[in-house]
Amino acid sequence: MKIDTLLAQPPEDVQWEPILQEHLTQVSFFQHERLVHLIVTVTFAILTMIALAIYCIAEYIPVLALIALLLVLLVPYIGHYYTLENEVQKMYRQYDEILRRVKRET
Repeated sequence: MKIDTLLAQPPEDVQWEPILQEHLTQVSFFQHERLVHLIVTVTFAILTMIALAIYCIAEYIPVLALIALLLVLLVPYIGHYYTLENEVQKMYRQYDEILRRVKRET
């Protein structure tokens, strides 16, 4: 939000280079967070598919509880990963705009 405000209404004395460096650091943090959540989401999806396959093959009723539990966790993970992905894409656009302003300064 701060970057959006800064880009929309920049003060006249703003120095874009340090902002660019800080933004790159934040992008890096978000990319790492996104990678971790991708690994967790894919793991839960694979576990859900394995549990579903076990149920389809063995028709072992207690596996349905496991499937339900995995789905309860998987759906929010997918939603959270979707949010992270959108935020990283937004940060890339912000980076491009900041970089454009850095080049204009020099």
